[in-house]
Amino acid sequence: MSVYVFGHKNPDSDSIVGAISLSYLKNQLENEEYIPARQGEISAETRFILDKFGGILPQLKTSVANERVFIVDSTDRPHFQDDIDEATIIGIADHHKLGDLTTNTPLEAWIRPIGCSNTVIYEMYRCYGIDIPKNIAGMMMMAILSDTVIFKSPTCTKVDTKAVKELAKIAQIDDFKKLGMEMFVVKSAVNDSSARELNTRDYKEFNMNGHKVGIGQLEMIDISVLAPREEELFEDMKKMKQENGLHTVLILLTDIMKEGSKLLVVSDDESKIESAFNIKLNNHTVWLDKVLSRKKQVVPFVQPQF
Repeated sequence: MSVYVFGHKNPDSDSIVGAISLSYLKNQLENEEYIPARQGEISAETRFILDKFGGILPQLKTSVANERVFIVDSTDRPHFQDDIDEATIIGIADHHKLGDLTTNTPLEAWIRPIGCSNTVIYEMYRCYGIDIPKNIAGMMMMAILSDTVIFKSPTCTKVDTKAVKELAKIAQIDDFKKLGMEMFVVKSAVNDSSARELNTRDYKEFNMNGHKVGIGQLEMIDISVLAPREEELFEDMKKMKQENGLHTVLILLTDIMKEGSKLLVVSDDESKIESAFNIKLNNHTVWLDKVLSRKKQVVPFVQPQF
């Protein structure tokens, strides 16, 4: 019986590349077939990575009832298919907090507090002594550079930087930082995107003690280009809040050069967000210096408020 490997909804580069890299690894080790999958459309950044290294787009998989699955890059139930509880989860590879998914059978679990799921998968390759193909090494390298914001994120560890350097050698990339910046230029393009596309480009919803909180992040080389569109983003955030029954919607406009984020807030109770970061909002916004990571610098501070 086949096993489908996939990451979260609104897939980012880590979840897409993780599905590819983990499937290849398991296919070298197991007799059954592991199939890379995805839950939604990919971003321009991810397309850039696949095109650069000849990656094949994983198949779309929006229902997993009665399937065997190996999940990547999250363990929160809202991040997966509506029927995820009807699937058999045989494994997890992740670098986030432990979420609310449960299993009925024992499973393989690789969860590490490091910068990227593909770094976890890199360690799995090393553990099993499996060589990483050149094209997959290149894609894994780019996913780690994306998740760690080219090593600037506070989530980045020495394990991540070591992995990138070794993967760059395998992929025969001499200047991985230059290629990483080319990727972020692609990621920063906003002119042809609607407000909804921007707000949900990297977006996750969290159940915080019975309250639904949506948190999106736009990582860009220069967020000033979004200044004329902030009101448009706010109006769409209000629609998202109403459509999905959310208590709060937060959008981080992350400037990787200034190393900080402008936070946009639409909430039933803004005081919770002010308390979380010990700040005062001005017209529903605030600049958060040195805040680059949703999973390490936002979620752990917002969740206790609920």
